[in-house]
This record gives sequence, C-alpha cells and structure tokens, in this order.
Amino acid sequence: MTISLSSISDQPLFHLLETQTKVFLSERAEALRLSFQDCRQTCEIALDLQMWGAESIRDVWPEESRHTASAKALKQQVMRQLQSSWEEYKNRANRYPENACAPRISAASIPRAVDKNSLGLGRCPVASPRTLCCNLQTLDAVDNCGYGCSYCSIQSFFDGKQISFDKGFAAKLKSLELDAEKTYHIGTGQSSDSLMWGNSHGVLDALIDFAWANPNVILELKTKSANVSHLLRSDAPKNILCTWSLNTPTLIRHEEHGTASLEKRLTAARKVADAGFLVGFHFHPIVHYDHWQQDYRDIAERACALFQPAEVALVSMGTLTYIKSVIREIRKHAIPSQILKMPMVDSDGKQSYPDEIKHALFSHVYDSFADSWKRDVFFYLCMENQRLWKPVLGYEYASNDEFEDAMKTAYLTKIEQEK
Repeated sequence: MTISLSSISDQPLFHLLETQTKVFLSERAEALRLSFQDCRQTCEIALDLQMWGAESIRDVWPEESRHTASAKALKQQVMRQLQSSWEEYKNRANRYPENACAPRISAASIPRAVDKNSLGLGRCPVASPRTLCCNLQTLDAVDNCGYGCSYCSIQSFFDGKQISFDKGFAAKLKSLELDAEKTYHIGTGQSSDSLMWGNSHGVLDALIDFAWANPNVILELKTKSANVSHLLRSDAPKNILCTWSLNTPTLIRHEEHGTASLEKRLTAARKVADAGFLVGFHFHPIVHYDHWQQDYRDIAERACALFQPAEVALVSMGTLTYIKSVIREIRKHAIPSQILKMPMVDSDGKQSYPDEIKHALFSHVYDSFADSWKRDVFFYLCMENQRLWKPVLGYEYASNDEFEDAMKTAYLTKIEQEK
C-alpha cells in the first residue's frame, strides 16, 4: 500500500522543522512514496540535523539516480544513504560555539501544592538489573524540576510541565517508620532538584526534622543550584549530605539551562562544607565533545584546590544514557542542542556511548583527581555495567549489596568524623 502526502505531515516531529525543510520533505515523500516508517525516520534525521546546527537534510539528501532498477530500489537506496550520512554526523566530535548559548528550554511552570495519596519513597527510578546499582532509595519531595537541562530523564517521568508539592509531605515523613537497626541512604534529587526550591512549602524543614529524628538515615540532597541559604540558617544535623552535579562551563551554558554556573555551585558547596556538612560531586553526565579532556580536568583540579578529601564523601561518574521516551522528549523541544549528536549503541538495554568512549571519559576524569582524593573519597560509577569498574577504578563489587555496604560504610565513617 502506498502512503499519501499526508503521511509525513502526520508525523509529530514534522511540524517542528523549518518551513523550507517541510516543503522539501513533503515533495520527496510523495515522489518516492515513502512508507510510514520511512517518514518517521526522515523527520527524526531532519530534526536532529536542525538541532545540531548541521547542514539541512536538503543538503545531504542523496542523488536520486534515474538509472535505479525500480522505484522500490531507489527508495531503499535513498534511505540507506540518508541513514549513513546521519550516522556519520553522529560520529563527528561535537563543537559548541564559544560565545553563544542555546535558547533555554521552557521548563516546568509555577509550582502548586496538591494532596498526594502516599509518600513517594521507593527505589531509584533508573536502576537496572544490568548495571551495578547502589540501591539508593529515592524520596519524591517535589515532583518535576524547574530547570531545563536538555538531557534530563525527569522530563519523561511526569506529564506536562506542572511542578507539584505534597501538602501532607511533612506529616507523611514524620509518620514514616524505619528500622532503627538499619542504615538507610535516601536521596531527594531524582524527581526534582533538591535545593533550588529552598524551603518552599516547608520541604527543607520537613527533611531536616526527618534527618534529626532518624540518625540512621544518610539523607542526600543533590542539586545544580546555589540556593543553600535556608540550609545554612537551619540547625540541621550532620547526616545530611549535600551533593552537586558538576559539568563544564560549555555544557552548563549550552545544555543545562537555568542552572547555577560552575563557579556558583562550587562556592555554594564551599559554604556548606564550612558549616560542617559533608559534600559530594556527581560528574554526570560527562559528555564527549571537542575539548572535553581539558575542561573536565579543570573542574577536578578546581575541586581539589577548594576542598580537602576529608570534607568530601563521594565523587560519582556517569554519562549520557537514554531510554526511548527521553529521546522523544528531547526532540520535542527542538532547540539548538548537540546532546543527541553521539554514536549511540545498545548499552545494557539503553542507548549510550560505546564502551571505549565511556572508558576514556571515566578514566580521564578519575585520573584528573589527586591521589589523596582517590585514597580518601568514595569514587563510583553510576548506572554502569560492572565490566567498566575495574578498568577505570581498579576495583569492583560482586553485587549491588556489596556496593551499597561499601558506600554506606564510607559515608558513615566521615559523618562520624564530622560529628
């Protein structure tokens, strides 16, 4: 069955393309009688090239030889060559303009308070049986994020752009019964940024009270903000661990829209450490682009200059890892971004870099830290297969439970030292 002209205009991504590109693709889809799948893939390629700031699909469209044996063979040849050009672009080194930044993604809207049926406490939403996991428990203090990081998986967790605070969060948290003989590691940065909201709707006060009431909980607040004023004014216990996601100024400017600058994040972390709290740093995602080596080395050296190993609980490393729904959401934004311009392969059930690139990224960042940090700070790989651990870090864990125990022991040791 042939496909009419309407088939390509029915593709959701078609309407995100530039006008000239839409006209061109409509003509080629009709002339070649592209199938539904061909139309879908053609729109994806066209939008990716548009977002990457590369040549238009009009410029890379293969020559349609009249000597091809049949219309079907011609269509197959065009699609094959188009796919090849797309893959070739993805394998080129990303290059971000020096003196420009992308338009900010329209992030979530004004927050509202809602009644939730239950406390959002559960397993890490991105945990997978195919990667080594620290068994982190996540606490949904806020649903959805106010930042607009182009690669973020949170955008696929929630419908729409609404940010929600639970009216009964403090009461639910207060009534939570935990085993006093067990150590818990609970993080609040998986469904929203932990600190960007400050104490809006009493969230931070509720978390601080919870940490006081449960000294057997390591409560991790993960952020890309510099909003630490309420925490510093509060009488918070030392089992609260504040961690910052760090990235290069290039990536912050082009892909982490609305977040605090690298300098502001490090300054905020220094203030928190000066107040006697442990801090930590997540290099996640580490992104491969034209001068990534020097940029990430600069961050590691800056961190080593600002903090003593005794003040730092952890350094984690991870990279771009996608499920299909996140890739779809990224494309829907249709803003200048190179975050999908990468050689994607199946990586333990998700899409990510090939292992050789991952090994290069992680090893370089790890090697950029001082030996004193490697001895006294807990380094780990986040959401990565066990096969990468020993080549990068020189050690590995046999199971998730062993990984979890080692992490908790390292954190608790430093928390006791801070006390």
